[in-house]
Formats: sequence, C-alpha cells, structure tokens
Amino acid sequence: MKSNADTHILVVEDEEHLAVGIRYNLEAEGYQVSVAEDGRLALRIAEENPGQIDLVILDLMLPGMSGYAVCETLRSNGEDMPILILSARTLSEDRTRGFDVGADQYMMKPFDLDEFLSRVKNLLALRRRRQPSNDPEEELIHQYAFGDVEIDFDSFQAFVGGKPIRLTQLESKLLHYFVSHPGRIIPKQELLREVWEMPGNVATRAPDQFIARLRKMFEKDKSKPKHFITIRDAGYEFLPDGDTKTKEDASRDGEPS
Repeated sequence: MKSNADTHILVVEDEEHLAVGIRYNLEAEGYQVSVAEDGRLALRIAEENPGQIDLVILDLMLPGMSGYAVCETLRSNGEDMPILILSARTLSEDRTRGFDVGADQYMMKPFDLDEFLSRVKNLLALRRRRQPSNDPEEELIHQYAFGDVEIDFDSFQAFVGGKPIRLTQLESKLLHYFVSHPGRIIPKQELLREVWEMPGNVATRAPDQFIARLRKMFEKDKSKPKHFITIRDAGYEFLPDGDTKTKEDASRDGEPS
C-alpha cells in the first residue's frame, strides 16, 4: 500500500489562490501534489506520468478546455484514477454531466476542508481497490511477445519492429487481459467487468474503440486483423500466432477503423 508520501495528486485549478490553498492542505497531509492551471497542461502531466497519478482534483471552469473535456479525455486515454470535480456549478445537470464523462465524485464550492480531505482519503482507497494486488503475483505477466511485438507491462511500453510505443494504463490492462487468455473468445460483458470494472450490461463502445486502438498499434493491416479478432455476436479473441483461418471469415469481423 502506498504511503501518503508516495501518493501523487494532480490539482487542476486556474484560480491561483484556491490552487495554492488546496496544495498547501494536501501537502500538509503528506501527499505529493502537482498543479495545472489549464486542461492541456493537466493532460500533459498525466501523459508524462502513466499510471502514477493517484487522484485528480478537477475544476470545471478552465481556460481553453473545460473540466468536462479534461475528464472525458483522461477516460478515453485509459486513465482510471479517481477524479473529484470541484465546481461552483450547483445544477443537477452539471453533476450528471460530470458523472457521465467519468468523474467519481462531485463537490460544490465553497467546500468544507474536513469533508474535502475525507473525500480525498476515500477516493485514494478506491484507487487502491482498482489496482491489482501484487501479493501473490499469481499469473502476472510482465513481458510478452507475439509476431514482431514485444511488450513490457511494467513500463507501459511496447516495441513493434523495434520501434517504441507508449501504452496508457487501460490499454496495458486490456492487452494484459488478452495475452492472459490467448485463443479464448472473450465476451464484451466480461471485458467491461474485468478490465473496465463496470457492470457488464452498460451500453458503451469503449471495448470496440480500445480494440481498434490495439489493432492500429499492433496489426500490419488494421482492416484485416490477424491477432485481435472480433467474433460477431460473441466477443473478441486474441491469437498470438495470427488468424490463419479462412472458412470462418463470414463470422469474423475485423471492423476496420
């Protein structure tokens, strides 16, 4: 379990006095704190620290890019850290929109400091529950290779023909699940439960979109995938040696992207 000193919190707030106050109180609790005054800087910090941001505290009214867009982009990039929205917006539709784009909690300004710190602690506990346990290290795959692809899951990096590719945390998690179950047809509902940690009946195209991203990175021809196969009306299949079958073409759909 991470200590407070090893816990990294990203505060995204353009009001300097408020950002300074939040940072001061979080650092007083022993946390590492980074501050971004706009959304683009926040996304850059997250991209430069894959898997290392444990919590995002996010304002909605930001210059150039709204907090909604920041939250949605983080989720679409595969970042699964908890996100706490802080906002002066009080309408129920604002809260609903925040949850719809992937926020975990919504807190209105002005806020009580003790309640804020309590929420931070609870969300960090959620972060620990979302991360796989390293004890014991059963069936954890650290490196994997197929075709001309080499993957280092510990560093969120892959090499295709020797060229490096940086993986987001969720891309790495999805890829790890596939390579842990080679040759098995995996239903979409199972991916939602095991990778996204969502109910299997949620209506979302997230698995399709992420598999399209894996094809773009790792298939020689993403329109004719050999490794990441969609089985129509059944799910998805990872074939490390490539799909050499031809009789099942009618039931396999590469879904070019």
